[in-house]
Amino acid sequence: MYLPEEARVADSRDATCRIEAKLRDAGLRPTRQRIDLAKLLFKERDRHVTAEELHAEAVANKMAVSLATVYNTLKQLTECGLLREVAIEGSKNYFHTKISDHQHFYFEEEGRLVDLEPDNEVTVTVPKLPEGMKVARIDVLIRLVKAR
Repeated sequence: MYLPEEARVADSRDATCRIEAKLRDAGLRPTRQRIDLAKLLFKERDRHVTAEELHAEAVANKMAVSLATVYNTLKQLTECGLLREVAIEGSKNYFHTKISDHQHFYFEEEGRLVDLEPDNEVTVTVPKLPEGMKVARIDVLIRLVKAR
């Protein structure tokens, strides 16, 4: 769909204002780099992204940002509750814009993370917890490889 230049500029300003408000509401100062990275992260409704993927996307969009800044920003957005981190193994982590509780398939050969549909989720029985403790979150990651 074609939008005249004025409409694209107005849409961009609106997106910036929404992102700035989202960052402020989460307790973060809306710096230029945070705003730019958040625009990339939240432009789609729901996405999984690694720091390296987001950095490559930022570079492709001519944003001057280092990989270290991307890592730091993703961690800050996770700590303030705007993103959910999904640890795969070692230093391989995905950041997800869908922060509600849900489960994932991980396609190992493709390095792709996909949400399970709610009607397809695994039922988890929580064991008796140590006194004074409560469940913060249960992560279910089902790793898949092609059947041979």
